[in-house]
Amino acid sequence: MTTLTGPQWIDHFLTTDPPRAKSLVMTIFGDAIVPHGARLWLGSLIELAAPLGTADRLVRTSVFRLVQEGWLVASREGRRSSYALEPQARPRFERANRRIYAPPGLDWDGGWTLLLAPNGSIDATLRAAVRKELAWEGFAMLAPGLLAHPAADAGSVAEVLGRVDGAGKIFVCRASELPGVGARPLGELVDEGWDLSEVTAQYRRFIGQFAPLLAWLRDGPALSPQDAFVLRTLLVHAYRRVQLHDPMLPLALLPAPWPGSEAYALAQALYRLLAAPAQAHVLAVLRREDEAAPPADAAYDARFGGLR
Repeated sequence: MTTLTGPQWIDHFLTTDPPRAKSLVMTIFGDAIVPHGARLWLGSLIELAAPLGTADRLVRTSVFRLVQEGWLVASREGRRSSYALEPQARPRFERANRRIYAPPGLDWDGGWTLLLAPNGSIDATLRAAVRKELAWEGFAMLAPGLLAHPAADAGSVAEVLGRVDGAGKIFVCRASELPGVGARPLGELVDEGWDLSEVTAQYRRFIGQFAPLLAWLRDGPALSPQDAFVLRTLLVHAYRRVQLHDPMLPLALLPAPWPGSEAYALAQALYRLLAAPAQAHVLAVLRREDEAAPPADAAYDARFGGLR
């Protein structure tokens, strides 16, 4: 892998680890389209996805399913279709963006967020929905009816409970160690609730895949804007795929050295090198069908600690 040029690396990656079409469309939308108003014409999306090996038919099928699942909303103007981010899906996109582009290692005050639903207090359907949705937020089930996380975002918990119709039905509280009683340290709950072996292996695999690109991008010839966009999209897609399985625990509770920190530093360095030419490609594609497509917003420039 170390001898491959950028275009060769793209071909190798797409041959050996091709992304699934619907997931790739989500990555393109979140990384490239949301900063430009979160809306684009179908033809622009097809053009963006084509060099990533995703055919016209697969793009159409993917956006149809994303509309059905409540992620996107479709509009028609004559024979053309456009797709925009469903307003109710925006909080989930924003949470995903915070996870991807913000550095790991949350400051930790020693407290834990606990959700308690004693037996019989909620029905089985709601119990399963809460557990599933909060698992994506990194919560672990420490006992029946008890979910916990040491660095949970209160806004995310509120959004999840509201979305699954669980608001006002589940006990939510903060917990900390009680001094002077000889208690076992709360930090040891990590070993009880989370198996980090798989996410550790996935971070190391990500580093092995993408580290060879860094030296090439720094020392090799300039990439075309399209190739820069493809590389940036594959980078975010692969990094997001690992992050979906990372419970985002505070660094103070993780084994050292934590490979997630190295993976973030690598993603940050690559993204900064690819950002300008990739954005030039995105804007050129968008403006072929919509001359008024806006430039990237300020939130885009703040990604990975600042792109400028």
